[in-house]
Amino acid sequence: MTRLTHREAGNAINYTAKPFKWSFSGAVAELLLIAAFVLVNIFVYESYWTNIASGKEQNVKEEQVETLFSGYKNPRGAHIPALGEAFAKIYIPSFGTDFSFAIVEGTSDEDLLAGPGHYDNTQMPGESGNFAVARHRVGKGSPFNDLGKLNTCDSIVIETQTNWYTYKILPMAGDASSRQQAASQCLTPAVSSRVSNGDYSDVEGRHITTPDHYEVVNPHPSLDAPLSPDMLPVLTLTTCHPQFSNAERMVIHAVLTESLDKSSGQIPKSLQS
Repeated sequence: MTRLTHREAGNAINYTAKPFKWSFSGAVAELLLIAAFVLVNIFVYESYWTNIASGKEQNVKEEQVETLFSGYKNPRGAHIPALGEAFAKIYIPSFGTDFSFAIVEGTSDEDLLAGPGHYDNTQMPGESGNFAVARHRVGKGSPFNDLGKLNTCDSIVIETQTNWYTYKILPMAGDASSRQQAASQCLTPAVSSRVSNGDYSDVEGRHITTPDHYEVVNPHPSLDAPLSPDMLPVLTLTTCHPQFSNAERMVIHAVLTESLDKSSGQIPKSLQS
């Protein structure tokens, strides 16, 4: 049997196992690494994979709404969409000429994956009351990610089978004088008066609230009152706030300033390049 020399024996590796020592700090570090790995995967899923799925669904809805727009128009009344059906399009010129999404009827998870969803218990575009629309802020296409960048008097355009409707963002928080000054830049004197010191003075162009404040989609966004023909035709957009959280809601309110019959061949000025 070959024997190791003293030098070889000294250089030999000692494979004797050391006793395991539990370390609290080490355990915490491992848990933090696991948590970070999970969060990164959630982020990738929400920001990337759901965008792909949503894009495919939105393409289907875009085709559906274009088919509706080019089809038969009932002279006796507006088209009444079924749940999940695309029936209108939304444009926000401030976000670029390519910002347009088909709006679907309903706000279920399936509806919101396909596009902005109309709260089906609220009014339709152009009507007195509140045409309210919800959409995700991050992931699933992220169409409402930049709502916080909108300013007073920015345009939001809704296209239906028969009409173009242009809404202008209401003044932000402020006293009656500042709201009046801001509103006068894009609203008529009568509407400016109502949103500065009248029955709509509590309706802000953008504000943050909690999900249980359902009044933001009421016919009058700051009142618990039934629909009335003297109510302003308002558009409301809701989305999650802050990003990557649904703890709160960002809410945008705008008021109708122009309605164009598509048969006239005209399009809103804000969409003209």
